[in-house]
Amino acid sequence: MLEQIISLVKEYGETTVVSNPDVPNEQNEAVLAEAGKTVAGGLQNILAGGGFENILSLFGGQSGSQQNGMAGLMKNPIVSMMVGNLINKLVGKYNMNPQQASNVSASLIPNVLNQLIQRTQDPNNSSFTMDSLIQSLTGGNVSVPTQSGSGGGLQDLLNQFTGGGNNGGSGIDIANIINQITNQSQSQIQNQQGSGGLMDMIKGFLK
Repeated sequence: MLEQIISLVKEYGETTVVSNPDVPNEQNEAVLAEAGKTVAGGLQNILAGGGFENILSLFGGQSGSQQNGMAGLMKNPIVSMMVGNLINKLVGKYNMNPQQASNVSASLIPNVLNQLIQRTQDPNNSSFTMDSLIQSLTGGNVSVPTQSGSGGGLQDLLNQFTGGGNNGGSGIDIANIINQITNQSQSQIQNQQGSGGLMDMIKGFLK
């Protein structure tokens, strides 16, 4: 799933970054890598902080993105945080002026997230699921037990949000799921720090 995220960054970065005269050609790959890290690393850090429900809400359309399009998505604090983080990186590391950095970030990040959300919500797109997204960010599978003891999936949980349901439906133990994801995310971040980090993985996908 991480590779699919980077593919979306490359797709929307073609106009926003590669063909943008404000971004020097020799910095194209580095800027795309920063954008990929902003999205993947941002989601990973939120999960590690116990924020799975916030991501589920974002991907389930509860942020207002479905009703108000890109404008609604931009109002989500997760999205605005990522845009701000990328602006700071582009200004601090690549010496872009703030307006240019803002233009790149405010176009690239929401477009990537919007497509990631839409494709994850699409029941006919098996390449993009909540299960595969969380696994790619945490490095492990998540068991979704219910009160009856049967196992479900994170995609089913997302479908409840998408359909306007609530996370208490079907007896799903959301606290157990959050605990699993939080612990796995924290371990994954530690493992990545010892093996070159998330940025090295992302640069590999951009080659």
